[in-house]
Amino acid sequence: MAHRPRKRFGQNFLHDPNVIQRIVDLIDPHADEHLVEIGPGQGALTAPLLKRAGRLDVIELDRDLVPPLQNRFAAEAHFRVHQADALKFDFHSLYRQKKLRVVGNLPYNISTPLLFHLMQYLDCIEDMHFMLQKEVVDRITAQAGESHYGRLGIMLGYYCQTERLMTIGPGAFSPPPKVDSAIVRLTPHATPPVQVDDLAMLSKVVTQAFSQRRKTLRNGLKGLVSEAEIMQLDIDPGLRPEQIPLSQFARLANSIIK
Repeated sequence: MAHRPRKRFGQNFLHDPNVIQRIVDLIDPHADEHLVEIGPGQGALTAPLLKRAGRLDVIELDRDLVPPLQNRFAAEAHFRVHQADALKFDFHSLYRQKKLRVVGNLPYNISTPLLFHLMQYLDCIEDMHFMLQKEVVDRITAQAGESHYGRLGIMLGYYCQTERLMTIGPGAFSPPPKVDSAIVRLTPHATPPVQVDDLAMLSKVVTQAFSQRRKTLRNGLKGLVSEAEIMQLDIDPGLRPEQIPLSQFARLANSIIK
């Protein structure tokens, strides 16, 4: 019996062979690399990745999908299935000598918390390629001054270089989602692009600033930093948060904890 996609897992299975090939070519796995696939589903990406990767671990939450994956790839010595929740998974447990290359068609309903969960494991990750809702990729890759710019892009930009690779229409999936998807590449910075003394404070400042994004900094950051203190940092308190780059948010956060 065919597996019916489950709404509670956010399942939309990729089936277009041309799109699958383009994605695999963008990832460009090699025989000496260790890949980790989150949410392999029915194995549409798993099979071509496994042909080119040296080792592949997959993390699948839906226990009904695990036996078919195990049976399909039983002859592959360098393939392992982990029936687990990626939001709770310890990616350090997979790290041996080679850094991990993480890929996946991420469920829309958990994509943001999962991305932040992965930021805890960047010491063992080479890069990440994810298929996400296009709007989420817009937010991840947006720069200061652009309409989609906000907390997600700023915080992920501290950890990684971000790059949109391709857009995918609903017809490539079964069932087709109601929105377009896109592929994003996240490459951890060798060293952070800015000095941040306390990441929790940076997150607090950015979150408060964007909680009412039409407010200026002088109004949006009341209670955290005064207008005079913002001016002392050579930042215009009359600007709105979408006009403020990561470097200035870092200065604001660092000034509060001193």
